[in-house]
Amino acid sequence: MILKQLALGPIQANCYILGCENTRKAAVIDPGDEADKILVALAEDRLTVSAIINTHGHFDHVSANRRIKDATGGELMIHPQDTPMLAQLSASASAWGLNAEDSPPPDRELNDGDTIDVGELTLKVIHTPGHTPGGISLFTNNHVFVGDTLFAGSIGRTDFPGGNYDTLISSIQKKLFPLGDEVQVMPGHMGPSTIGQEKRTNPFCGIR
Repeated sequence: MILKQLALGPIQANCYILGCENTRKAAVIDPGDEADKILVALAEDRLTVSAIINTHGHFDHVSANRRIKDATGGELMIHPQDTPMLAQLSASASAWGLNAEDSPPPDRELNDGDTIDVGELTLKVIHTPGHTPGGISLFTNNHVFVGDTLFAGSIGRTDFPGGNYDTLISSIQKKLFPLGDEVQVMPGHMGPSTIGQEKRTNPFCGIR
């Protein structure tokens, strides 16, 4: 498995490139900004994008959707509850004094339990609402890509429209923690962690 992490844009959201070594097919998870950097990273490993996956619809994670889709032809995917956000990115960004390009609509809407094939890799979709109603996590090869649901030592904000604190904590404890202590947590901002580390030490959702 090929895995690259890029912190992009003014809010430094993590974009992940997940590639199959044998087929050179790839998924781009959360192309938030700086499309050129994503395309260069893909070219370095001679990867062809088959999937562009949004863990949720906030502008700092999806603003490069259009440019990456236009450049690669990858299939754009998001949970249906966050689909409406894609047409409102410019307005959302402007509220922060930033610019963003509205996204094209998704080619595929993802639901809990769905799978996404990327070459010989298979990602399982886990619906993890709380930060947004349609937030998802993606599990494959002992890694879980969690968007803004869970961070190292913290959790995603729930004070944005559609956020809910109790729902977020339930998503983490009931859907992410059972994946196993050794699973690598790949968050939407900052560095990685593990499920075990967050269970033991996260002050918001840890299990003592």
